[in-house]
Amino acid sequence: MTEGKRVGRGLTSVPAADGGNPETAPGRRNRMNHFELAYDRIERLIVTCVLKPGQVLSLQDLQDLVGLGRTPVHQAVARFAADTLIHIRPRHGLQIAPIDLARERILLALRADLERFVIRLAAERSGSSHRNQMLHLQRTLRERRDVMDIDEFNLFDRRLDGLILAVAGEPFLEHALRPLHTLSRRIGWIHHTQLKVALSLQTAIDCHLAVLEAVANRHIDRAIESSDKLIAFVDSMFDVMERDIDPSLLDCSIEPISALTGPRGSVPFRR
Repeated sequence: MTEGKRVGRGLTSVPAADGGNPETAPGRRNRMNHFELAYDRIERLIVTCVLKPGQVLSLQDLQDLVGLGRTPVHQAVARFAADTLIHIRPRHGLQIAPIDLARERILLALRADLERFVIRLAAERSGSSHRNQMLHLQRTLRERRDVMDIDEFNLFDRRLDGLILAVAGEPFLEHALRPLHTLSRRIGWIHHTQLKVALSLQTAIDCHLAVLEAVANRHIDRAIESSDKLIAFVDSMFDVMERDIDPSLLDCSIEPISALTGPRGSVPFRR
């Protein structure tokens, strides 16, 4: 095919930069990029509960939501299934995993142990280029501290998680922590958007700033201490959610409490 000729779903075929090696050809990199793009878009829909906990949908529904083809969406769903964030129901489609607060609190304790290990590695291995990226994130977080909303914060949180894992330099840790980070972001989003009284977003930002500063300056003990404080802050959300959150927000198959009450808030009499 000649350069510029359009093929398939609007993709453009171009010669391989290495003379035709399929492992490094642009087409292969394109497919990888589409997979990552599908994963990122679905993750954001899960975190913001556009895909409601407990919701059942088809693969085609997901394709329509993210605007990508079957292959990258199918690959992303396979990863989410391995991460226990999506349940694959043969002949019944896909289900977004309902939120089990007790389980997710236990998983937060697991995240705390893994984070200590990652933070230690990152603080030990932080170099000048990493320090530059961390200082840039610090500066932007400080500038946006008083006006940042939860959606913008989650974008920074995701960037920070990726940077810390990159500095730590151990791919296995990314696979272990990635779904735990997603679970925490979803809990934070629900807490800040669905409860009448939410924890301060400024406190969350300050916890992240403390981690960034300690890792960037290679202060190992301070970095681990800051990480523990961040996990404790996330853990504090669970007490309020266990007491005040409507169960239907944790599993959309549960009928909302408001639907059970009459016009004055009383439970209707049923014969």
